[in-house]
Amino acid sequence: MKTKKYLLAAIISLSSLIFLASCNVKKQAVGNEDDIIVFADSLEYYNLEASLLTVFNKIIYTPQPENLFNLIRKDLSALEKNKYKKNIIFIAPLNSNSEVARYIKSLLSNDVKKLIYADSVSVINKYNLWADNQLVMIITSPTIEQLNKNILKESENLLYYFQKISNDRLFKSLYNSRYEQKKVEAKLLKDYGWMIYIQSDFILALNKPEDNFVWLRRGPGTEMERWIFVHWIDNASPALLNKDSIYAIRNRLTEKYYRTSDDSSYVEISDDYKTTKEVNFLNRYALMTQGLWRMKDGSMGGPFINYTFYDEPTKRIYMLDGSIYAPKYYKKKLIQQVDVIMRSFLTKREIDKKRYEELMEELEE
Repeated sequence: MKTKKYLLAAIISLSSLIFLASCNVKKQAVGNEDDIIVFADSLEYYNLEASLLTVFNKIIYTPQPENLFNLIRKDLSALEKNKYKKNIIFIAPLNSNSEVARYIKSLLSNDVKKLIYADSVSVINKYNLWADNQLVMIITSPTIEQLNKNILKESENLLYYFQKISNDRLFKSLYNSRYEQKKVEAKLLKDYGWMIYIQSDFILALNKPEDNFVWLRRGPGTEMERWIFVHWIDNASPALLNKDSIYAIRNRLTEKYYRTSDDSSYVEISDDYKTTKEVNFLNRYALMTQGLWRMKDGSMGGPFINYTFYDEPTKRIYMLDGSIYAPKYYKKKLIQQVDVIMRSFLTKREIDKKRYEELMEELEE
């Protein structure tokens, strides 16, 4: 009987532990990737809206105009219904007595409040506060006037935080080792000293070692195509990192390899909406170029994103480029997908020994 009692007690104890553990497991954050729930007093939001829209409602042309993020204001009374959303902002000045301001003050320690009153801090991020893969951002300042200034001053950081976690979430949803083309990845790594994550529905459309050019393609001949190419220049000079060189190199490559089936036309960069700016790409200084491509004869077009950087250890310039052709669809999410895949790029020295050996084994099977 004692044995049975001890066994029953053990089962109850184990069940309790499992129950407690399950209670501590957070839900996955929910909602659209590009929606940001903004908890703000209606009058304060009216005074802050222009600054917030300047940061988050930037338009990208695909060529349709699409907003990077959509701001959805809510009263604090709606918190319980929205606390599991992916992207959340609480915003109010600390000198306010609004409900949101009081809530923000309840979340902050006295030391943090001192930094805010000294105008040393205006943005506080809390990750996974109520749900996994969630970003809750607090934006505050001593006064609403200072808050408006700080929103604009921190604009690049504010946008970066939400873009970064959105990219991280997207990569988790895209990456699946079961559908990874490890043999192709291993071949590129062995032959060229770099690799990129290749989903099962991409094909290696072109592999041109004489031009240091690899083209990955998804959905050829359909109404939703995605293209990624990797090009590299050996023994290169960092002086090539300028927008004119990038435009010239890309146009030279696409004129040669991105051609119509009858060879009558080819892809080039459109003069509309193209921008080039300095960015941190995979912990490297890089130039990011965004814009529209078009066929020379005007028959087709779409958006592209390009990262070009100098890799000091190998003395190479790398160009990673993603394009979309999807005339019947909004394309912002599609261009984000190729962007995220390009961010899986690794040179041989960046791959740990175990993973390298596993990939090389793929070539032996």
